[in-house]
Parts: sequence; structure tokens; C-alpha cells
Amino acid sequence: MRIVIDILRPLVWLVCRLMYKARFHGVENVPAEGACIIAPNHVTFVDPIWITIPIRRRIYYMAWDEPFEIPVLGFLMRAFGAFPLSLDRIDASAHREAVARLKKGCALVVFPEGGRCKTGKIEPFKLGAFRLALTHGAPIVPVTIEGGYEVWPRGRLLPRLWGRITITYHPPIEVERVPDGTSKGELRSRARLLATRTSETIAAPRVPLGLGEDESNPTALEAN
Repeated sequence: MRIVIDILRPLVWLVCRLMYKARFHGVENVPAEGACIIAPNHVTFVDPIWITIPIRRRIYYMAWDEPFEIPVLGFLMRAFGAFPLSLDRIDASAHREAVARLKKGCALVVFPEGGRCKTGKIEPFKLGAFRLALTHGAPIVPVTIEGGYEVWPRGRLLPRLWGRITITYHPPIEVERVPDGTSKGELRSRARLLATRTSETIAAPRVPLGLGEDESNPTALEAN
């Protein structure tokens, strides 16, 4: 499946480049190895594809469980590293899967908003991803997706066939593992602070590139 992904990656990048003038900045900020949590804002169904294009290491991500029931699509989602997450309840199975991936040193994508935004603005973050980061000492890579809401706003059946997408991978936020026995209240407090810092980083205006500088071509981050 790794070969299939590597074959499809340049094709998907080309389509996104032609249709949406996709640009990727700061891809080098994604650790090439070791456990980490990649935390983007969430605007469209194709956000996982957009953020994955330039990252050459294997990544895994939580995804809404209903599409997994669709033949072929569900199989492909699992093959490409997705595992189902129920949005209607506390999903212990998805939590165990996420923990297992982090313990194996994987890169895990979690959308802290829980679902797609309704207005194009970042919505309050849920604390699950930040509790995971604190429990395992995994750094968080905030990712800003700009332009996605204009391409495929919530409520629109299909995406527009034009637009301008910019994906910015911010420097990792280093996270110190909390000691065993930390109270639930203390963990929640630390997770809330970490969530606020991540949200503010994603929402902050992006620093423009220098004249003539272009990072639109995917960066090869090789890792097992």
C-alpha cells in the first residue's frame, strides 16, 4: 500500500495545484520520525488529503465513522491509515487505537474541532488530542488550512472546482509528559492551556514568504 500511496501522491498534488493553486509551507516542521500529533483546523471532507500530500512519512488519522460503511471507500480509508471515530459518543475503541499508534512512534492526525467548522472560523477545540499529547509526551504540530472553506463550505453538496488553498505546518509545540498519578483536574487544566496555544497558533496570520520563494512542491520527509 505504501507503493500505491507514493504513486498517487504526485497525481493528487498536481490536481490540487492546478485546481486550487495549492501551496505548502513549513513541511519541514513535521518530525521525520517519532510520535507526534498533527492538529489542523477542519473545514472540508478532503482536509486529510490536503495535509497529507507533502508528508512522506506514514501518518494515521481519526476519521468520521460513517464513511467507513461505504464499500470501497471504507476499504481505501483504512488502507491509507484512517480509523473510525464516532462523533456521537465517547469512542473508547478509537482512543485505544490512537494510544497504540503513539506508543509505536507514529504520526497521528487529530482534528481538535471534532467536526468541520460551520462558518469558516476556528471553533472551540475539544481536549482529547491534548490529553493524549500530555499523557505520552508527544509534540503537537499545529496546521493552518486556508481557503478550504471557500472551496467546500459546510452545507454545499460538492466542492467548487476552483480556489486557492494554502497549508501551513507550524513549528512543533514540545509537550512534556505528565507524571503518572496526575489528577484528572490537573490534566484537564494543562490540556486546556495547550489547546488554547494550538488554536492561537493556527489562527495567527501567516508570515508571507520572501519574494520569489515558493514551497508549493511537496517536501520528501522519509521515515519508516
